[in-house]
Amino acid sequence: MNSWLGWALLVASAAVFWMLLQFGRTLRAMRRAAAAPVGHIGSAVMLNARLHPGMTLAQVVALTGSLGRRVGDAPEAWAWSDPGGASVTLTLAGARLASWVLTRPDA
Repeated sequence: MNSWLGWALLVASAAVFWMLLQFGRTLRAMRRAAAAPVGHIGSAVMLNARLHPGMTLAQVVALTGSLGRRVGDAPEAWAWSDPGGASVTLTLAGARLASWVLTRPDA
């Protein structure tokens, strides 16, 4: 057997394995999010602290544990709120998190 063919098969197997791992992780996050109420999280302040620019929507959904409530199309915007009335609104640009705003209820 040619050594190049062996290395090519090893690389192809590793790539397929990595893709299956990513697919499984995404399915687990979506299954968990589908079971939760849409647009609700435990703490908007904690979500605000854990966000950073460049995150994908799938990463945010895995972080929140629920699907967001779509609040805008151009630019794409999603929102989550907590039981205390605070909310976080995310703006995506190019399928990546561009900015977010934490809104707290008036005291």
